[in-house]
Amino acid sequence: MPRAAPIRPSGKLRYRALTRRDWPIVEQLFGERGACGGCWCMWWRVERGGKTWHDMKGDKARRSLKRLIESGRARAILAFDGDEPIGWCAFGPRSDFPRVETVKAYRPPDDAEVWSIPCFFILAGHRGRGVARGLLAAAVAAARKAGATCIEGYPVTNATDGKPLPAAFSWTGPKGIFDAQGFTVASRANPRRPLVRLTVSARSTR
Repeated sequence: MPRAAPIRPSGKLRYRALTRRDWPIVEQLFGERGACGGCWCMWWRVERGGKTWHDMKGDKARRSLKRLIESGRARAILAFDGDEPIGWCAFGPRSDFPRVETVKAYRPPDDAEVWSIPCFFILAGHRGRGVARGLLAAAVAAARKAGATCIEGYPVTNATDGKPLPAAFSWTGPKGIFDAQGFTVASRANPRRPLVRLTVSARSTR
């Protein structure tokens, strides 16, 4: 498919945490494809892969995310260009994303209490504008405010020829944006998919 033409920046990019009232905004952002292939940001939230995921994706995933958002059990950062939603970054305690436990490359190197930042979605045409960097910074701040002291990510590295990976393969975020936030490699069972961590001081919510 042809690459979407970049959209002229409005200069009004902003980021905020997801609320229980944001389902219509998320539905608008994700569109008919549920962000990517009917995922609706549920890939990491199901406990098993294979047939279970194929049975889940699509409308079932949409309904599941809607319930999570409206019940206040989904955490994410939304990005806006003016009033238009253009990006999403999920975060939360690692236990919110049980499928992470099934990935050999992401086995924890210790028993630290960890929060995860497992996925990003940026609307086509707005990619390459630094939106992912803004989403990550906001997610780190929100996790810290919620009490996280160790934050984990699962970025992908560039292709071996040095060219950026297509968006379809970089939905866990490019490693460079994690490097810029101070994340360091905690384990690297898969050279292309390191597990990175950032230690922070929890900020009181009082």
